[in-house]
Amino acid sequence: MSGSVQFYLAIIVFLLTYVGIMSEKLPRTICALFGGGAMIYLGLVTQEEAITEFIDFNTLGLLAGMMILISVVKKSGFFQVLALWALKKSKGHPRELLVLLSIVTAVGAALIDSVTAALLIAPMTISLCRMLRMSPVPILISEILMCNVGGTALMIGNPPNVMIGSATHLDFNDFLINLAPVVVITVAVTLILILIMFRKEFNGVHMNPKEVEKIDVMGAVEDQMIFRRSLSVLALTIVGFVLHSAMGLESATIAMTGGLVALLVCRISPEEVMKEVDLDTLFFFMGLFILVGGMENAGVINAIAKYGINLVGGDSHLLTFLILFLSGIASAFIDNIPFTATMIPLIQDMQELMGLAHADYMWWALATGACFGGNGTIIGASPNVIMVAIAAKEGFNISFLTFMKWCFPLMLVSLFIAAGYVEFRYFMMAGM
Repeated sequence: MSGSVQFYLAIIVFLLTYVGIMSEKLPRTICALFGGGAMIYLGLVTQEEAITEFIDFNTLGLLAGMMILISVVKKSGFFQVLALWALKKSKGHPRELLVLLSIVTAVGAALIDSVTAALLIAPMTISLCRMLRMSPVPILISEILMCNVGGTALMIGNPPNVMIGSATHLDFNDFLINLAPVVVITVAVTLILILIMFRKEFNGVHMNPKEVEKIDVMGAVEDQMIFRRSLSVLALTIVGFVLHSAMGLESATIAMTGGLVALLVCRISPEEVMKEVDLDTLFFFMGLFILVGGMENAGVINAIAKYGINLVGGDSHLLTFLILFLSGIASAFIDNIPFTATMIPLIQDMQELMGLAHADYMWWALATGACFGGNGTIIGASPNVIMVAIAAKEGFNISFLTFMKWCFPLMLVSLFIAAGYVEFRYFMMAGM
């Protein structure tokens, strides 16, 4: 098969796979596996290449290990404790509750992961808002935004970060040092804008002080042993992530160790926990890795890289902002996981062609763009879909257009904050 035929075949398979994922007519995992399988059957990727070169087992191991660990932490009642603490600390005032729950969500999304944070915090928020006799929608909207923004702070918080960290030389500490500051700024600005946006929703809403006093924060803990031990293992796992480069270990090894130790010390049946491991997501990643590998082998990624460099005249400054805003706008309408999978080898090719092997600011532009951009629409990121679905089941419907009316402008604000941060820290401070 000639090179030009392979080139166009790879593009056709890639586009058909993306259309299938975006249409939501078929499960996204089926689409990704069919796309990856097509690349193998068409000879664009060999089976050996798929296993040894393109499937990133560090990413898969990191995700699987954290799924096991978090499934144990969920049983501890940790998030319920945090939610009740927020209600008691706010003294039943909705504005204070929104801020506290939003911060809890942002921190939880960074330390655990954004999807798990969404699954745990949404039901608790609706329950707390019923106690306050108010609509949970403003707080849920804020929490959705915080899931995606907060999860950007650490390598383990959002899937795009997991993929970027595994594909590059960047480790847990690099993400913390480079992304946590812009996340803190974005969280603060977003919270101020949300409080202004929903200011009328909070008028006249408060909880009886006697009811607040009756709340038993630790009452949500069903098993003290699991609570203490699972949180200890989680804390040690985070320390492991901080030290993994110095120890010469991959992040997947740390995550898998944390998951297995949590199972052991908390005495939880592996069969019970394994039900919580999201095989659907793991196989989705596998299909994507092979799909993008086919694009790489066919020379499509390299061709797009050359086109992108020519478009900005070889200016790394402009290219960085192109990556940030393209990632942000695209991730609002396309799931940010397959988008990031496509962008990683593209940026690597661009850096090689331009002789910018250590231009890490491009990875921070991709991470903030892909993660912040997921806030633009309901379909932009998994936490959005999860929280909106939970709200609908409880009788609080948020339409696609209503969500976009509230969140798309806030997403744009976050992208401009990220652009200002990148400009100041990596160009002005570096004297570029």
